[in-house]
Amino acid sequence: MGLLTNMVRGLVRGADRMSEMTSKRGPRTLNPRRGARITGVLTSGKTFLKIKEMVPELVVPDLTGFKLKPYVSYKAPRGTEEPLTAHKLFMETVTPQIEKDVKDGTFDMKNLEKYGFEPNQEGKLFQLYPKNYVQ
Repeated sequence: MGLLTNMVRGLVRGADRMSEMTSKRGPRTLNPRRGARITGVLTSGKTFLKIKEMVPELVVPDLTGFKLKPYVSYKAPRGTEEPLTAHKLFMETVTPQIEKDVKDGTFDMKNLEKYGFEPNQEGKLFQLYPKNYVQ
């Protein structure tokens, strides 16, 4: 960008948004020298105390003998499997159990908790009331 464009952008957006991110402007976890979070604390004697719990731990699985590559080309064909819906999940997980119980004669309409049905919605993040059902 040209000089004039930068100056106009600075005037329109405000000078503070164009300035450098410093430790006074950023969050407490910002380390302006490296752009990384600190892994310890600075003590009153100006010594750095490294804390094991603050050091990030990278968990890398053992990929020996793994045939797939970590890159998928954009030219790869789209998958043939349909997206998972609630109806499809129900048909794959609960329906075989219900069909088996009906065939054996052990299906009880009053014991639906066996299949994952919860009549009480107290304490749920999204409670299933009739007004929340899809119209």
